[in-house]
Amino acid sequence: MINRRNFLVTSGATVGALALTSSCNAADGNRNRPVVISTWQHGLAANKAAWNVLSKGGRALDAVEAGVRVSESDPKVMSVGLGGLPDRDGNVTLDACIMDETGDCGSVAFLKNIKNPISVARRVMEKTPHVMLVGEGALEFALKEGFKQEDLLTPEARAAWKKWKTSKKPYKPKVNIENHDTIGLLAIDKKGNLSGACTTSGLAWKLHGRVGDSPIIGAGLYVDNEVGGAAATGVGEAVIKAVGSFLVVEFMRQGHSPADACRLATERVIKKNPNWRDIQVGFIALDKQGKFGGYCIQHGFNYAVLDSAGGNRMEEPGSRLPKK
Repeated sequence: MINRRNFLVTSGATVGALALTSSCNAADGNRNRPVVISTWQHGLAANKAAWNVLSKGGRALDAVEAGVRVSESDPKVMSVGLGGLPDRDGNVTLDACIMDETGDCGSVAFLKNIKNPISVARRVMEKTPHVMLVGEGALEFALKEGFKQEDLLTPEARAAWKKWKTSKKPYKPKVNIENHDTIGLLAIDKKGNLSGACTTSGLAWKLHGRVGDSPIIGAGLYVDNEVGGAAATGVGEAVIKAVGSFLVVEFMRQGHSPADACRLATERVIKKNPNWRDIQVGFIALDKQGKFGGYCIQHGFNYAVLDSAGGNRMEEPGSRLPKK
């Protein structure tokens, strides 16, 4: 394995306070582990795969990779991996990143024909001196590593793309509970180590070559083993502007709960995006004690949690805009 230099990012934060409506949990008052938390309903199946690793004393890094591979491999999940909705030209392009307890990380973007980009991202982390590979270079690397090419555009996704082309609508429907987007998954293992993974096929009908927040360390995903981890979902451009997941972790470093940190980061996204009422962005977070939480702009985002205290279940976080 090639060890890379660690990097530091700093950020100041001044945010007005809002009333807090959120979910969080901490068994024994201090420690609750292992824990898995992931975005959207398809996170339930991903959590189970991650738990299979964690319940046997496995490493959080192995758990997050195993978890999101379930969503990547499921053609019914049309925003991740196989079956992901294509760009406006009919191409399925995938983005993913992974980060472990040491701060090491790997990422791929604009990757075609490889069903499990999260595993390619891990190989980038472990077998190269780089953090991110993109496009043809990422595909070439994946093939050298033994990954097999396959057509990721399923008949269902192709039909949806053709229907959109006929409708001539300029963008996809709002990302929300009816239109699941990225899966971000965070885990803490029995040793208290944290890791995270994030993977997506990106916005449907995007411009060819578009990359959102999901493969960007600090935007779609960030993990600091001294503090906790965070992942984002929704409109990636808005998350990138706020370096959202890093910001959530920094708020936790300042002493905020995971739910409160997600709320404060959401407020930063709102501040930097004048069109915030027309988009969805949500965050999930998991801290070193196993406490978790989330927050989003619009009602409709949900996330899945699995721990020994409550089993595998869905949680609905607080939102800036209430249910209509």
